[in-house]
Amino acid sequence: MIKAIVTDIEGTTTSLAFVKEVLFPYARRHLRRFVRENIANAEVAAILDTIRSMVGKPLEIEEIAAQLEQWIDEDRKLTPLKALQGLIWEAGYTRGDFLGHVYDDAARNLQQWHAQGIQLYVYSSGSAHAQKLLFAHTPFGDLTPLFSGYFDTTIGQKRDSASYAAIGRQLGVSPSEILFLSDVREELDAARDVGMRTCWLVRDSVPNRGAEHTQAASFDEIALV
Repeated sequence: MIKAIVTDIEGTTTSLAFVKEVLFPYARRHLRRFVRENIANAEVAAILDTIRSMVGKPLEIEEIAAQLEQWIDEDRKLTPLKALQGLIWEAGYTRGDFLGHVYDDAARNLQQWHAQGIQLYVYSSGSAHAQKLLFAHTPFGDLTPLFSGYFDTTIGQKRDSASYAAIGRQLGVSPSEILFLSDVREELDAARDVGMRTCWLVRDSVPNRGAEHTQAASFDEIALV
């Protein structure tokens, strides 16, 4: 019996195009101005100090901005970068520059599962703050009340089985009672390695019934039995 569902975002609940063509370009376009205008903000200052520590040398603001732009271009899954992107996106959501994309079938089934008493969680490489922002600003309204928690790279990398073991411990649920949803096989492998059940979202293709993980073309095809 499934007691908890942990879902990825990109390619799973949300279009990859929204992330790649809306969120990432928006953060890159506004990055330098945001850093300059918020340098006195304690949260931003702490992020910048973390970046200096990671690089291993003192950096001026323009140098930090250049480093961040390089990491964005390289699609690096670095916690301080994700944290800063989340703050930039927050400003964008607040201004109404965009809404968070969620597939119709994902929103509908998440609502149904929540109504059935299943605990719902998110695990994404984007910061927990960015995850909450996306689900709080959707065409379906604020979906954050559906979720019991959010996990990001502070708990570990998504292709590392130790990350899923840590999530399971925090949920206090047997791994066999947790279903993990993702569009990335290596992430599903890592979740399966600790005993979680898995479902592979293949939104742009026909499910392969012989695949290593159960596949579904949409949330409507996900079986909880």
